[in-house]
Amino acid sequence: MTIRPTMKTLHWYFDFISPFSYLQGELLPTLAPDIDIHYKPILFAGLLNHWGNVGPAEIGPKQRWTYEHCAWLAHRHNIPMTMPAHHPFNPLPLLRLCIALGPSQHVVQRLFRYVWHDGHLPTEEQHWSALLEELEVTGDMLDTPEVKQQLRANGDAAIAANVFGVPTAVVDGRCFWGLDATDMLRAWLAGDAFFQSPLLQQAQNMQPGLQRNRSGA
Repeated sequence: MTIRPTMKTLHWYFDFISPFSYLQGELLPTLAPDIDIHYKPILFAGLLNHWGNVGPAEIGPKQRWTYEHCAWLAHRHNIPMTMPAHHPFNPLPLLRLCIALGPSQHVVQRLFRYVWHDGHLPTEEQHWSALLEELEVTGDMLDTPEVKQQLRANGDAAIAANVFGVPTAVVDGRCFWGLDATDMLRAWLAGDAFFQSPLLQQAQNMQPGLQRNRSGA
């Protein structure tokens, strides 16, 4: 008798502001078919504030590298990409639109592609109005207390799960952060023996060393 593996539940935390989230979102459907993916839109800025961190676009030299790297990764994975007119931008309209519609794979991909495939922003009135018309959504649907509360709840759940950046996949209580972790995520889902290896145990048990003096003194 063949025993079918139990379907795993994967919570995927993302923000439309993140080009890395767009790229990984395009790859998620290629994961194992027995994965139940729950799409969780969150405000990346909320994570940064909670953990006392800054985004890659907030560090001058890293900003340009991030865009160049994303362009390379899109090329590497054969994913179409168009840069928007400027970045960072306010992602709240897209996040709330996603929640108002229900964050299905189809909705999430359509909204990501609005920015990173078509190169549009929520502030571009003509394109934004066309998107809302296409999705049969009115602007007031994005401002309901229920939508805003769900976005906050998603952020709280992310922090409770120790999510510190986007995109992050959480499965079996383990976080896999970033597009670069996609192969590691695949390995976990496939039951790779690496996750019982002495090397990983050493990494998990690494003790903090010297701490940087943040005062500058």
